[in-house]
Amino acid sequence: MPDAIEQAKASFGRWNNAFNARDMEGMVAEMHFPHRRLSGDNEFQVWRTEADFRATRGDNATASLAAQEWHHTATTSIEAVQSSADKVHLAINQSRRRADGTEYNAFPTLWIFTKIDGRWGVQFRSSFLSDPNSPSGNVSE
Repeated sequence: MPDAIEQAKASFGRWNNAFNARDMEGMVAEMHFPHRRLSGDNEFQVWRTEADFRATRGDNATASLAAQEWHHTATTSIEAVQSSADKVHLAINQSRRRADGTEYNAFPTLWIFTKIDGRWGVQFRSSFLSDPNSPSGNVSE
C-alpha cells in the first residue's frame, strides 16, 4: 500500500508542521473525530468533536511547551508498520528541541491514520512522552 503509506506520512507531516506553528486549525485539519490519545502515563484522552479538541488543547498545551523552553518537535524517524488501503500505523520517533536545536526530550509514538470520506487523518495516537521536568508527569501532544 505505498500510496496509502505516503498519504498517511504526508498527513502526519502537515500535522507536525501545524503543531510546531501552534496552528490549531492546521492540526484539526489532519485529524478524524472521535480522536483518541493514550498518553505517556497510560491515560486515555478522547475528543469526540473538533470543538472538544479546540477547547482543551490550545493555550494549555502552548503554556506547557513554553515552560519547557520548547522551540519545535523534530521527527527523527517514521516507518509504516502496518497498512491497508484505508488505514496505516506509523511508528514515529519524535525529538523535542530548544531554539538552539538541542534535544531535551525524545520519545517513540504510534499514530493510526484512517481514510474517511476520501481524506486521510490521524484518529489514534499513543506515545511514551513524559514531562522532562517531572518524574511522573505527562505533557500534552
